[in-house]
Amino acid sequence: MVDEADLREQLTDAFEDAEYPVSGPMELVPALPNGPGTTFESGEFSMTAMELNAKTSGGDFPYDGVDALVDDLLAELRERGEL
Repeated sequence: MVDEADLREQLTDAFEDAEYPVSGPMELVPALPNGPGTTFESGEFSMTAMELNAKTSGGDFPYDGVDALVDDLLAELRERGEL
């Protein structure tokens, strides 16, 4: 079972240091601790940042802050049955 609070924390930690506002997913890569290979894991869920971008729309850019980005990513993962 996926702990969405834990996953939210991981995503927030990974993306919070991006230079907001961001206008596309490539602007988030420098903030990631391990670049596109940064892995997010909780329960049975495991996905790299690259997979996250491929399995979702990547977000509804532009974003002015990390919270809206993480909200959208989690909502889309739920909609696609990944969580």
